[in-house]
Amino acid sequence: MRSVDLYRTVRLIRRFEERAIEFVRSGEIVGGIHPYVGQEAIAVGVCAALTDADVITSTHRGHGHVLARGVDPARLFAELMGRESGLNKGRGGSMHAADFSLGILGANAIVGAAGSIATGAAWALRQRGRHSVAVTFFGDGAMNEGMLLEAFNLAALWQVPVIFVCENNGYATTMPVESAVAGSITGRARAFGIPAFSIDGQDPETVLKATLAAVKRARAGKGPTFLECVTYRFDAHHTFEHRTRLTYRSPEDLAAGRSRDPVEIQGARLAADERAAVDREVEVLLDAAAEFALGSAHPDPAAALDYLYASPEVLR
Repeated sequence: MRSVDLYRTVRLIRRFEERAIEFVRSGEIVGGIHPYVGQEAIAVGVCAALTDADVITSTHRGHGHVLARGVDPARLFAELMGRESGLNKGRGGSMHAADFSLGILGANAIVGAAGSIATGAAWALRQRGRHSVAVTFFGDGAMNEGMLLEAFNLAALWQVPVIFVCENNGYATTMPVESAVAGSITGRARAFGIPAFSIDGQDPETVLKATLAAVKRARAGKGPTFLECVTYRFDAHHTFEHRTRLTYRSPEDLAAGRSRDPVEIQGARLAADERAAVDREVEVLLDAAAEFALGSAHPDPAAALDYLYASPEVLR
């Protein structure tokens, strides 16, 4: 993928999230979001290495993943606002975005749970004779969840074509990773015999290179790979922090973490006029997306129980 294409997606995710935060403050998005600001390089680099045949699972901090996979930002804005035109008709909201047509098997608010879903999906696709790869994103906090470790075990035993992407932003909500994870993050995966690498999660091209190698290995039938993408969350764990003003990160920590910005790292690879043109394109796209979402209807309360069950019959 060209540098300009990587930059376009990094910039799209950044500006989408910044606008989403504004919609939280204005009340258009109820309940808040988990901003992805600062971690954009991971979603962009990983998804750029995938084909249409591949699938992903995401997390509570999943807007960047689904945008990098190709979701229409207009429909994602509408989903966050609970509108009928949303990606999932306003029923999924921020933490449960899914689009099977794009290989997005869903974001998941349960920490670590999506790893098992991706592993099962990758195994099932292989059983059907497809050369698909599954990627699952999760944070450092998920490294202590048993269901994720069970996924490591099964993936290693059966050589499942799944890539485990740990977005290590240093904090599980407010808990520093060094206070929560014994040993090392990559060591957890290596204990299952899974090749594990720690990479710079702030550089989209570094992430892309590492993911391409993992995808090649998976398609060749050599099983899972684990990527620890060292990153930094620039904004709050959740937008509630904008009101509570938690102080678990010092000003020095914040300044150091924000010193390597994925937008600036990738933007520096473009000529100034080319970068400015992309920035304008992104703003026009998001202006139209916001207008679409704000103009969309809210779901009819009478249809509140629709889509809850596989059967059209409501269980009583």
